[in-house]
Amino acid sequence: MTPSRPRYAYLVAIALAAVVGGLGHWSGSVPWTRPAAAAEPDAFSPYVDAKGNISLPTDYKTTFVHLGTFAVAGKTKVGAPVDSLHGVYARPEDVTAFQRDGKFPDGAVIVKDVLKVKSDALTTGTVTWATDVDVWFVMIKDSKGRFKDNDLWGDGWGWALYQGKDPKKQVATDYKTDCRACHVPAKADDWLYLRGYPVLKEKPKGK
Repeated sequence: MTPSRPRYAYLVAIALAAVVGGLGHWSGSVPWTRPAAAAEPDAFSPYVDAKGNISLPTDYKTTFVHLGTFAVAGKTKVGAPVDSLHGVYARPEDVTAFQRDGKFPDGAVIVKDVLKVKSDALTTGTVTWATDVDVWFVMIKDSKGRFKDNDLWGDGWGWALYQGKDPKKQVATDYKTDCRACHVPAKADDWLYLRGYPVLKEKPKGK
C-alpha cells in the first residue's frame, strides 16, 4: 500500500529532520549540549587520598627543589660528630609561592630524607658523607583542617613517616607524638626550620 502524497511528504520531512539533527552534533547547525564531564578528583594534593592518607613522592630528588640540608649530631654538644644528614625538598611551584607570599600554599609538599652517614680522615680534614636513607618525613600544608578525624593532620599540616626499608608503608600513628616533637623549636615559623632554607628568601624568578 503506497502512502498518500501528504502522508509521504510528512514522513520524508521527519526523516530529514532526524538526519540533520544527527549532523548538528558535528556541524553546529543544530544546538547541542556537551555531555557533563566526569567529576574532577580533589585537586588539593596528588599525594593525599580522600581519607587523608599521605604517600611519599618518589621523584622528589629529581623534580623538587633542594631547600637545604642539616648536619645533625646525636649529642647536643656543639662540635660533636655528625650522625645523620637531613635533606629537605619542596616542589618548584611551592617554592615560588613562598618567595612571593612569604608562606606555603595549601597542598604544598615538604619532603625530608634522613640519611645515614660515614666519616673518615681525608686530606681535607675529617669528612662525613651520606650513605643510605634511614627515614623519610612528608608534610602537606593544610590551613583548612580538611581531615579533622585523622590523627596525622593538625597544626596546619599533614604529617607522615616512612622507614628507609619500605617507602610505601606510612608508619606514624599520631603526628603529635611521632612527628611534631622535633618541630617545636620552629613553631613560630609554621613548624618549619626556615633558617636553613636560604632559597626561600630569594625573589621569584622574573620578578
